[in-house]
This record gives sequence, structure tokens and C-alpha cells, in this order.
Amino acid sequence: MTTDQPRRSPPCVLVIFGASGDLTARKLLPALERLAAYGALPAEVALVGVARTPMTDEEFGSHCRETVAATDDPRWTELTATARYVAGDYDDPATYARLAEVLEDCDRRQGTAGGRVYYLATPPRLFGPIAVSLGKAGLGAPTGQGFVRAVIEKPFGWDETSARELYADLSTAFTEEQIFRIDHYLAKETVQNLLALRFANSVFEPIWNRTWVEDVQITVAETLGVGSRGGFYETTGAMRDIVQNHVLQVLSLFLMEPPTSFHAEAIRDEKVKLLRAIRPLDEEAQIATNAVRGQYTRGGTREELMPGYREEPGVDPLSSTETFVALKLDIDNWRWTGVPVFVRTGKRLPARVTEVAMQFRRPPQLPLFPGTEAGLEPDALIVRVAPDEGVSLRFGAKVPGHAFRVQKASMDFSYESFDQESIDAYERVILDALIGDPTLFIRADEVGRSWRIVDPVLRYWAGDPQPIPLYQAATWGPPEATALMTRTGRSWRHGT
Repeated sequence: MTTDQPRRSPPCVLVIFGASGDLTARKLLPALERLAAYGALPAEVALVGVARTPMTDEEFGSHCRETVAATDDPRWTELTATARYVAGDYDDPATYARLAEVLEDCDRRQGTAGGRVYYLATPPRLFGPIAVSLGKAGLGAPTGQGFVRAVIEKPFGWDETSARELYADLSTAFTEEQIFRIDHYLAKETVQNLLALRFANSVFEPIWNRTWVEDVQITVAETLGVGSRGGFYETTGAMRDIVQNHVLQVLSLFLMEPPTSFHAEAIRDEKVKLLRAIRPLDEEAQIATNAVRGQYTRGGTREELMPGYREEPGVDPLSSTETFVALKLDIDNWRWTGVPVFVRTGKRLPARVTEVAMQFRRPPQLPLFPGTEAGLEPDALIVRVAPDEGVSLRFGAKVPGHAFRVQKASMDFSYESFDQESIDAYERVILDALIGDPTLFIRADEVGRSWRIVDPVLRYWAGDPQPIPLYQAATWGPPEATALMTRTGRSWRHGT
């Protein structure tokens, strides 16, 4: 396994708030172990955990080693053996006074040189209070040659107003340049490959516009239900959980204008421009026509009967929370005017798939091939984000035989063709935060524009007296989602 040796963290302390929690155990510690094994964490990088759970330094180090699958990597052993731990409430000034002492000790003992990266792996309601407390303790401002960064997980607020309030709290301690907002979807190899696919291949640039493209479809489909997360999902729903962040981020990368450079701000500038060009759904008639919600009910097979959403633990038996969303979006700019963008996401769908499909306009002379014009699907470029990461190009080809019969064929690229293992998304975002590369992180204006797109729809649904449309588990959503497409003479893609 190889790594880019220049991509190594500078001297710093990685401080994980919520160090005893589920996210740290499932994602952060395994990612740190792999980064240590790759040589990305030199000896001048220290680890500090902060949480309410009482633990000593030694117990925290043991917890880190026991959480990660057995490894004998010497750097991981060293990092966890020297790990420090601060126990205390997140709103207690004594917690931050103790943290300040530990950080200064790391500078003296391990040469961390004043570098600080605070990773807030806590429930979102704690992001603001932790930031305010760090600011009051004087831990938000860099000193000397050091740096300070704060990393926060989605969701970034509950709507545009709460997102602004969160930003106000964060701003009491950090500047915008210090805030790294994570959407781990952006760190997936295939999502990053959108930049290479578009801008490193001249064959695609001439056709990446309204002249050649018929429509764009983005699908984030899950086969699982909400499971034990019913209480969380009741306050969130599919629009906030997936569309406002993952879907709109992927959409902006896929459809944005070419950046002037691959500098982080140039890329993020173009993403924001694309989000601003999305026509708002701010009238009731527009929302009723272009936005569909749904909720899964009991379904499946006799052998595997899956419960409905309202039967899940922690869910209101009369809940109207959406587990499925489908939208038709229009982009008012020179490149994409007239090209509809269809997005959908849902739980308890028949297949787990995340993909972006660009369908091209049909040839003008299909009658040249008798019998094909009715059933021949349009050419398409499909970017598969999960589960089998890769790219497919679908096109028409003659079937072998005496008759001249055309059917769809495809050329497929899979990431498995590389002999280098793809890195986990959390490895990428943690290392980028340590290095200070903001390319795959979300800027404040991106957050605001994303909420401005979805907020009117959420408000409309909240006041809609009609019952939420239902769909059986293991089906592709409510009939209204199909109607959304058929009104335009199109259909959803199901498979390659």
C-alpha cells in the first residue's frame, strides 16, 4: 500500500470532543490508525480526547487500541501510548482550563508547536456551546507559528436561521478560514473523480452542456430503514439528512463551471455559483408540481417482511416525517438552462445505490434503425459513487447476427482496476483538516444557499394538510415520484 509522502500532517494536537462516543469509535479512530500506518502522522502529532466519561490518560490510550482491529503498527502504538484525556462537562470552564494545560504540555513534550485541530464529534446541539467555551478560554486564536482549526460534522443547523445562529456561535472563537465543515461524501474517491472526469478529459467538455444533455438524475438509495435512529430521524427527515448536504454538494461539483484553478477557493466559488443558479421552489404551485415526499410502510417478501417507518422504535405512530424525497430542479445559467435535474433519495428502496447519471439527447435519425426508436434508451454517462465505485458510458451498438438490430451496450471503469487501495473518506477529511486543505469542506455561503433551496419545500410540507404519500418497503417510492418523471416524458433509471 502506497501513500503520497508529502501529504503528512504538520506538528499539531488533534483534540477530539466526544472522544468516548460512537462516531469516534466507528470512524475516527480507525481512520487515524490507517493514517499512522501510512506515515501521515509524524511523531510531532499528539492525540487528546475530551468527553464527559471519566477516564485516565492510560485508559483512553487502551480504549483507542482496543477499539481498532488488532494492529502492530509502531506509530499507532506510540500515538495512543502518549494520548491524553480530559474528562468534564462541555459547558464547564474547568474542562477548558485543564485542556489548555494539556495542550501546553504537548507542545513541550512532543513538539506540537502550537498547532491545534479541534474535531467536534459530539451531538450537533453541542457545536455552538463548545465553540463559545473554546473562545472564552482563549483556545480559538493561534499563537506564534501555530494554527487553530475547528472541524464539525453535519448537520450545519436545522434550517437557514439555525445555521446562521450556529455560525454566530462558531465565529465567537474562529474565523471562517479556521472552520472546516465535513460532508464525508465529498471525500469519496468517485466524488473527487468528478473533477478529474470533467476537467482532465477533453472528450467530455464539449458535450457537458444543454446542447447535448437531455437530463441529469442523482440517486441516493438505501435498502435499510431507520432502525435504532428513529428518534433522530423524526427531527430530521430525508430532506435535511441527505438532500440539503450530500445531494446538493454532489450536484454542484457535477454541474459547476470550470474553476480558474484547482485552488480550494476557486473550486468552492464555482460550487456556490451553481447553487445560486438553482431556481428556488418558493411558490406553492411550484412545490406541489416539482417536489415529492414519501414514507415507507411495511413491505418486502413473506420470508423477509420489513416493518413500516411508523413501526420503528422511537417513531411517532402518526408521523409525517419523509423517508423519501424526489425533486425536479432547474438551473438558470448559460450552460444548463432547459436541462431538468432530477434528484431522489430514500430508505427501504429495492437497491443500495448512489449514482449520478447524465442522459444525452437522442440521435435525430433513429428511424434509420427500424424497431429501435421505441425501446432504445438514451446514451448516458453514469458515475457510480456506491457501492461499486466507477464510471459507465452507455451507448448503442449492433447486436451480432444477420439483422441490423441495435441495443444498449456499456463501457465500464471500476476503481478496482487500480492496484492502489482507495482510502476511506474519513482518512481523507482528517488528513486534509490537519494539513489545512479546505477543498473538500463546505463554506458558510454554501451552507446558506443549500438551506435556501430546501427550506421553502420543508415549510410547505409542514403546513400541508394532505397525508404524506406512502410506499411499500423494497419499492422505488410513492407513485407521485413516478408521475414527477412521466409528466416530462421521462422515467427514473433503475440499474445500469
